[in-house]
Amino acid sequence: MIDLLVNGGVVVWLLISLSVIALSVGVLKGWQFYSTRPKPADAIEQAFGFLQQGKHAQALLLVKGQRNYRAALISSTVQLIDKSSLALDDIKDEAYRQAQLAIAQLNSYLRILEVIATLAPLMGLFGTVIGMIEAFKAMESAGAQVNPAVLSGGIWQALLTTAVGLAVAIPVSMLNSYFERKAEVEAQAIQNDLQRVFTIYASASSQSSLGKTSSASKAQNTSKQGTE
Repeated sequence: MIDLLVNGGVVVWLLISLSVIALSVGVLKGWQFYSTRPKPADAIEQAFGFLQQGKHAQALLLVKGQRNYRAALISSTVQLIDKSSLALDDIKDEAYRQAQLAIAQLNSYLRILEVIATLAPLMGLFGTVIGMIEAFKAMESAGAQVNPAVLSGGIWQALLTTAVGLAVAIPVSMLNSYFERKAEVEAQAIQNDLQRVFTIYASASSQSSLGKTSSASKAQNTSKQGTE
């Protein structure tokens, strides 16, 4: 195996370097998704249950201080709604700004995997072309005394770079697709969470307004009856 790598030349070693970079990024992203999972797993749903009951303090206890992006956004949005003097539209703008930053974090470093998955087979093909050129140059120099064994040896060494390029590109492409899908699902969940928070807030505000209107109507009716 070592002989194959040595015979592959500079291109093979470059591809190996790219595979090490891809592995490092894969470990980093895997740790990111693992370390930012909600604790406990149903903490977010429990928090929404408390929010629907109007128990904002209990909801914040579940999501506040967590590394999970969804929980952190729910916590910051609820605190903005409860404590901020901003208008609702301004609160929404700030919440969606924070959501965009979180989604950017989820997609961080994925471009590296995408570039490696695209570049590796091209580099392998480039190495093969160079190797084939060298093999045919050697054949031309030998003239009529061409040794088929030497020619075939040069060709397989040239094809080695393509094989290594594909061996790097295929798993990296699969890894990139996996992390992209996880980031996409998490981004959709973040957007859905924010919509749920604002829907609950709008519903609570509507019920409060209806309650005030009803109380005012009753007071007016009572005042009229007293006057009569």
